[in-house]
This record gives sequence, C-alpha cells and structure tokens, in this order.
Amino acid sequence: MAISARRQSRKALVCLPCWKNRAAVLIVEATAHCGSNRYYRFGKDHGTQRFKCKDCGRTFTEYTGTWQQKLHKKGLVKAYMQLMSEQKSLDKISAALHINKKTAFDWRHKILRSLKQDEGSSFSGITESDETFFDKSDKGCRHLKRKPSKRGGGTKGKGISKDKATVIVTADRKNDLNMTFCGYGRLTKKEITESLRTPLPQGTVLCSDGHVSYKGYAMDNHIEHVVIRADLGRHVKRGFFHIQHVNSLHNRLKKWLNGTFWGVATKYMQDYLNWFKVKETVLKFCNDQADELLGLSMNHYNVKF
Repeated sequence: MAISARRQSRKALVCLPCWKNRAAVLIVEATAHCGSNRYYRFGKDHGTQRFKCKDCGRTFTEYTGTWQQKLHKKGLVKAYMQLMSEQKSLDKISAALHINKKTAFDWRHKILRSLKQDEGSSFSGITESDETFFDKSDKGCRHLKRKPSKRGGGTKGKGISKDKATVIVTADRKNDLNMTFCGYGRLTKKEITESLRTPLPQGTVLCSDGHVSYKGYAMDNHIEHVVIRADLGRHVKRGFFHIQHVNSLHNRLKKWLNGTFWGVATKYMQDYLNWFKVKETVLKFCNDQADELLGLSMNHYNVKF
C-alpha cells in the first residue's frame, strides 16, 4: 500500500471530527465483548466524556484501550509529541513541560509500545532479511549481578555469544519494514518465524546471507530463497538480488542509537526499534511529525473493558 494511502487510512480512524465518531470506532472494536452498538453518554471521567453500553453496562471513554488511558495531564500530550519528534532528551522534555523525568520516561515508552511492526503477510516481491548484533546492555540497572563493564569495552570472547543481543531486520522494496529484537546469541529459524508473526506470502523472493536458518524458513514456507555470500565477495546476484538495503538500515540504526541516546538498555531495545521503524517509513516523509506520531500511536485500538 502506498504511503499516502496508509496515511489516509490512519486519518480516517484518528483524525475524527468529534467524540461521537471516536466513540463509534471504539464501539465497533468492542463488539467482540457483547455484540452491541448501543451506548449513551455517562458523565465525565477526569474531564473526558464517558460512555455506557446499554446492553452489557460496561463504561468506556475515547481513550479506552490506548496508551492515554488513565493518563494524567492529557493536555500536555501534543507538546510532548512535538518535543519527542524533535528527539529532545528526557531532561529537556521534563524542564520544558514541568513534569518529572520519570513521567517523561514512562510516556515515551507507552508511546513506543503502541507502535507496530509490519507483519510477514504485508511483504511482497524481493524481500531482504539479515540479522545484526548489539552488546548486551544493563544501562540504568542499579542491581547488577556481574561486574560493571567499562564504557567502550566489548564483550569477552570471540564470535556470537549470549552477551550479544540479536535484531532481525526484514525489508522489501516498497517501504515495508520489520525490526525485531529476538533474544541473545545465534539466530534460529524459530526466531525468524516469530519476528514476522505471519508467513511471507507466496511469490516472495527472500534474500539473505548464508545462514542456514533462512534456508529452513524459506523451505517451510515454500518461497524462493536467494543466498548472498558477501564473505566470498558476492554482493549482488542477477543484477538486483542483494541485502544492501537492510545492511544500510543496520548502519543507520546503530548510529541513531549510539549518537542520540548513547546506547539503550537491551530490555527496551524493541521500543526503540519501533521508533526507528516509524521514523524511517513514515515520519521522514511528513511535515508535521508530531501529529503523525500521535496518530500512529492512537491508531491501534486494543479495547479492554
């Protein structure tokens, strides 16, 4: 799907003109609970219009099931999004909005966890996939069970060990992208399958390095597999099969994490992968990145009563 079409589909859900339409979307999402679409206004919840289902009696607001549910100071969300889109530090956000640094941190990760990666079924055509590795980081942990590492020091031993965090990057030639932190150590076929969640569709051509796990994944899903052996000096096959796009993403990802945040704790790696994915596929094409980021974070309703 083209980027403009995606943006229009998001705005159809997010940029709704009034609370009635927002409530209607929530009711549609909530039909799995009781199957009803009859509701009425039911007072206010900290200044937000509340609604009640006429059949099951459950109540909800326009923020139910989103990261803003039970969030205090909703009036600061737009300003926070603007500062976040400018990649301001937590200290600068805290000072600008007069909120606690812990609040700024919590909001950042609530937003990042609401962003989604593309699943396997959305890919088509030539699809590149390759893994990259990061040193395991316990940044911010106050109760280390090992001796602290010196800044700039690498992990002990050679090769891929359990001290390396594994990130799989999968991308096709039409801007679909999946970036998943899948554990530690060497890559397995199971991790490739879990990262994409849904299988790559028939007709997809998977390009990867010579790792045997990609070969097994392609055989299991009955798709064509092209192996790129860069270790033998073979970077391109038949003129257009290569993995240079994902290798470039690896390079930009590492520069962004190390240059902007001075590295991130491994336990938060997936959150920052979500941010980078949205930054690469959507935000860099937008004039109002703050509004687009807010729309993306509120687009995936997960209504819970």
